[in-house]
Amino acid sequence: MSTSNTPAIECRGVGKTWNAESEKPFAALQDISFAVKPGEFVVLLGPSGCGKSTLLYLLAGLEQATRGELLSEGRSIEGTSPERGMIFQEAALFPWLNIRDNVAYGLALRGMPKPQREVRAMELLARVGLNGFELKRPAELSGGMRQRAAMARALALKPKVLMMDEPFAALDIQTRAKMQAYLLQLWRESGASMLLVTHSIEEAIGLADRIVVFTARPGRIKEIVPVDLPRPRNPRDAAFHALHDRLAELLADEVDRAFAEQEALAR
Repeated sequence: MSTSNTPAIECRGVGKTWNAESEKPFAALQDISFAVKPGEFVVLLGPSGCGKSTLLYLLAGLEQATRGELLSEGRSIEGTSPERGMIFQEAALFPWLNIRDNVAYGLALRGMPKPQREVRAMELLARVGLNGFELKRPAELSGGMRQRAAMARALALKPKVLMMDEPFAALDIQTRAKMQAYLLQLWRESGASMLLVTHSIEEAIGLADRIVVFTARPGRIKEIVPVDLPRPRNPRDAAFHALHDRLAELLADEVDRAFAEQEALAR
């Protein structure tokens, strides 16, 4: 873990309004301010439509904020960077490439010679438990295996920050639990800062150093909750249950507001 005092990622008064110049602007985020320390695991938790994924796109440099500042190691975020990796809900692997070449794709773009990048890809596939699958195409793998390959591809460029938008949402409970364990292992080994979006309170408690709880749209920070539980975390522990109850209480009104807004928009 880095000893630098400069945050790996920082938001200062960030807001995002879609179609800001139109007759019907859509406010997604409002006055978001928080920082992620080097090597820290932070989870964004909130109801559907509260802007969590939008914030990841802003931090990844895929979209621009309407107001406020977005910083990476103290420098303004002006666009995408290999220092900030992104994993989406779908693995987003290239279907025409085998798994090894998918993992090595970013290294090829950076000009690394083929022998070196293949060695690097194989090392990463071994770390995520995909030895022997390197020549398979994405369609030949399960959903969990595709997401492990996506993790390996994101880690190939050695990002300082890895951002994930509900990467395990489509997986069954057992596979999801295994993927969370893989992610914690990769986080420890890589030393990267992690920023993960989820709707699951259990997943947030199981993974995070801190949980940023969002309000309903426009998304604002309702509270930042530290998770002072030793890893690995047992969901049967009383302290786990107590934190779960606290987070559920924080979210209850926000979920109700989000549903009411969605029903109003559907009318």
